[in-house]
Amino acid sequence: MTKKVDRILEQLETLYPDAVTELHFETPFQLLVATMLSAQCTDRRVNMITPRLFGRYPDAAQLSAAPVESVEELIRDCGLFHTKARNIVKTAQILVEQWAGAVPEDRERLMTLPGVGRKTANVVVANAFGQDAIAVDTHVFRVAHRLGWAKAKDPDGTEEELMRIIPKRKWSQAHHWLILHGRRVCVARNPLCGECALVKDCARIGVAPAPTRKKVPVV
Repeated sequence: MTKKVDRILEQLETLYPDAVTELHFETPFQLLVATMLSAQCTDRRVNMITPRLFGRYPDAAQLSAAPVESVEELIRDCGLFHTKARNIVKTAQILVEQWAGAVPEDRERLMTLPGVGRKTANVVVANAFGQDAIAVDTHVFRVAHRLGWAKAKDPDGTEEELMRIIPKRKWSQAHHWLILHGRRVCVARNPLCGECALVKDCARIGVAPAPTRKKVPVV
């Protein structure tokens, strides 16, 4: 399994050598908010929303004093905007009260903030603070299971399985590689197996590549 994983990781690195988060941000706080917004929303949509949100409330201090209704209006075209607005304002208030407006670099502390789960915390510590972490979103979950790297039925279990087989120094990179592969090739419906560089090592396909754009069952 180790040699197979290493081989796939090498292929992914070749495919996506410059992979980074596609969320736009300038500070750890902006990344935290953008990641909170990205739940059930595409990165592209979030990147359309954050300029107007941060244009009015660029940091925790200013956002902590914002009326929830104002934040709702700014993020209205994002899914679950009522809940997200409340969580974002409350999170900003906690950051100001407890950490002088700074975002904690510790994952466990991040997870105490309203609306911040393990995935969001992992995204922040990896991309804002350079820590080794694997954030399991829907793309990472899907690709990991199709490759046979994970069998857990939930993101936390999948993260644990991935951490056991992927070298720690590559956790953050692998997170981005799997996301991009899931968005561009190993999509949820009609995965492009005939164009996939990993098809020979794919647990669900085996050694026989499926025709390009052939409809196959979704994992």
